[in-house]
Amino acid sequence: MSKTAPLHIKSITEYHKLMSLPKPQHPLVSVVKFEDIPQSYHKNDNSFTYGYYSIALKRTNAKMRYGQTEYDFDEGVLAFIAPNQILSVVLEENEVLQHSGWLLIFHPDFLWNTPLAKKIKQYDYFGYNLNEALHLSDKEETMLIGIFKNIEQEYHANIDKFSQDVIIAQFELLLTYSERFYQRQFITRKITNHTILERLELLLTGYFKSDDLANKGIPTVQFIAGALHISANYLSRLLQLLTGQSTKQFIHDKLIELAKEKLSTTNLSVNEIAYELGFEHPQSFSKLFKSKTNFSPLEFRHSFN
Repeated sequence: MSKTAPLHIKSITEYHKLMSLPKPQHPLVSVVKFEDIPQSYHKNDNSFTYGYYSIALKRTNAKMRYGQTEYDFDEGVLAFIAPNQILSVVLEENEVLQHSGWLLIFHPDFLWNTPLAKKIKQYDYFGYNLNEALHLSDKEETMLIGIFKNIEQEYHANIDKFSQDVIIAQFELLLTYSERFYQRQFITRKITNHTILERLELLLTGYFKSDDLANKGIPTVQFIAGALHISANYLSRLLQLLTGQSTKQFIHDKLIELAKEKLSTTNLSVNEIAYELGFEHPQSFSKLFKSKTNFSPLEFRHSFN
């Protein structure tokens, strides 16, 4: 039996109607308490994509699946979903959804002609998987709930020419605090993070020792992240904090280490080494090697003679 295609909810108004909520105060933005969403709606498993941004601070008994990864919201977490990303709600048979917290949804058009329209694309946590959501301390959760309440208060006030500016300012405050708290989470979860780094090292070592490097080419960031079961954005952010490098830079450094070994211990030509390392064009290999070592491959080889 084929899976049902995800339900695409295009607008804020459509979401309110689907969830049996009152008509939104503004067509491009809404703040909702999860307790106000009728429980009867979520009787079956549902998959959704949205035409808008979603920021959820919640606790729930449901398993939430983002892509193929399940996550259990048994503690307060903050999750970010960008337009057109898939979210699934998974309930056991006859189980009724119970959740609490806050939901902020806003259409990209609400940010039009504001600095946040461009800046929001810099917050890479909108590309994280659901299992990479932000875990909040009680103090952090209380602080963010205060911001949600400020947005709610402005949202229900009489709309005037300052309304959008005030709400946008609260959005930016929420996103900035989230950035700070994510930084804290990367630091405080060192054991987990270093385990991921160790798995990355083993993954690359195995890939480079196999025929995959020559046959399939240099592994992409997306391939590596998928093999580690984390998102590409999360992996890149993690590596930046642990090593000061992006994932691509990390992969390239490992390639250069292998290239140095081949140049110094074998008689393979530079072109042969380039192809063995997964490069389609030897010139690309020579350019990367030069940028990393300040030597051409031949200059490096001759330094051993």
